[in-house]
Amino acid sequence: MTTARTLLQLDATYARDVPGMSLPWTAAEAPAPELLVLNEELAAELGVDPAALRDADGVRFLAGQGLPEEVTPVAQVYAGHQFGMYQPRLGDGRALLLGDVVDVHGRRRDLHLKGSGRTPFARGGDGFAVVGPMLLEYLMGEAMHALGIPTTRALAVVATGTQVRRERMLPGAVLCRVAESHLRVGTFQYAAATGDHDVLRALADHAIARHHPGAADSPQPYLELFRRVCAAQADLVARWMLVGFVHGVMNTDNTTISGETIDYGPCAFMDVVDPGTVFSSIDERGRYAYGNQPAIMRWNLARLGEALVPLLGDDLDATGEALNEVLAAFPDLYERRWAGHMAAKLGIATPDLALGNDLMTLLQAERVDFTTFFRALSTGTARDLVLDRAAFDVWAARRDALLPADRDAVAAAMDRVNPVRIPRNHHVEPALRAAERGDLGPFLRLLDAVTTPFDERPELADLAGPPPTDALPHITYCGT
Repeated sequence: MTTARTLLQLDATYARDVPGMSLPWTAAEAPAPELLVLNEELAAELGVDPAALRDADGVRFLAGQGLPEEVTPVAQVYAGHQFGMYQPRLGDGRALLLGDVVDVHGRRRDLHLKGSGRTPFARGGDGFAVVGPMLLEYLMGEAMHALGIPTTRALAVVATGTQVRRERMLPGAVLCRVAESHLRVGTFQYAAATGDHDVLRALADHAIARHHPGAADSPQPYLELFRRVCAAQADLVARWMLVGFVHGVMNTDNTTISGETIDYGPCAFMDVVDPGTVFSSIDERGRYAYGNQPAIMRWNLARLGEALVPLLGDDLDATGEALNEVLAAFPDLYERRWAGHMAAKLGIATPDLALGNDLMTLLQAERVDFTTFFRALSTGTARDLVLDRAAFDVWAARRDALLPADRDAVAAAMDRVNPVRIPRNHHVEPALRAAERGDLGPFLRLLDAVTTPFDERPELADLAGPPPTDALPHITYCGT
């Protein structure tokens, strides 16, 4: 018989290192678990034979069922600012941390269930999840990974054999998610709010050991932790912006200490360039619009800095000055990361912030499809996508002056960073609806398309372009 112990050598590092920040809990029953999709590449990274996860005991494990006594799942507690409003007690309301495992590369990774039933942090919810949103998280995580953007990833989605009431009855599902950890800014906010500095210090020490071990050698390790988290998030958001990704719910409880993208709820990729792009049905004021994401991340990181204050010494003036110095550097750090990644997209050897910004202004004015334009740059057809050819020519002349001499090599390098395909909104929704009806074919085809984003594949050409001009505005809901 396959067990969790024989599948994976699960540890409980977080629960052991940071007592008081999680509660032992058990997944709700899944009466008829059925594997919908398995990430065989990720399973191999974790050192697991995919065949073992596909057998009956492996599928039960992926739904949190039949765990051996030595494996104790926990629900993590955290706080968070949700749309700017502080919530003192959030936590894993429908999720469980199974434990952590060291993968074949020596990295410690969390295994985490989502949709596994109510916990004490559920706040009135039923604790369950449904097939469509869990497949969305799987799809988006794999698309981001293929684009080279740090992200949590899904190991599997398992249908539970239950029906869950939403706006209608829908098939229930559990997502098994893999992350560098599930530490969030909100985790630190909760620990700080307890007033127990030992708990806060244990949490910070755990975060340093797990994600930023170099900070331990600093004369001010907790300030250095803060600085490194800021750097990781500056790079992450720069990468989001340069593929047109809109997270949609950048609450502090969705901001990781590792610098990974987490919680693919009302997220989507922008088509036409517009800083005001919002997809979330609940973001009525555009707090988390595409163009606001860098500033919101800095705001979230300020909340992390506040939570770390008790660990930074008794001189509050000096502490505040040190934190503000790190935060004041964030915009410049973000711009440098953005300009560096933009240089690769443009094929230029030296970053040029003004060149990149001027291009984005032009694309916004011309309402050009973001993904299509950058791919067309390497083929010399980008000019055909704009109406104001004179403005484009002025910009293109500036770029041409910065291009290396070997234009074939430049084009090949650009094609390695500018995708042909992203998860286009007008394909994602039909694929998820078909999956809810039991037809996984469209989802699996779309998954194949977005996990090979840079490859020209004529058989997938229908998944590459922007939506029809008469398509309705895309609206997402926080279903994950």
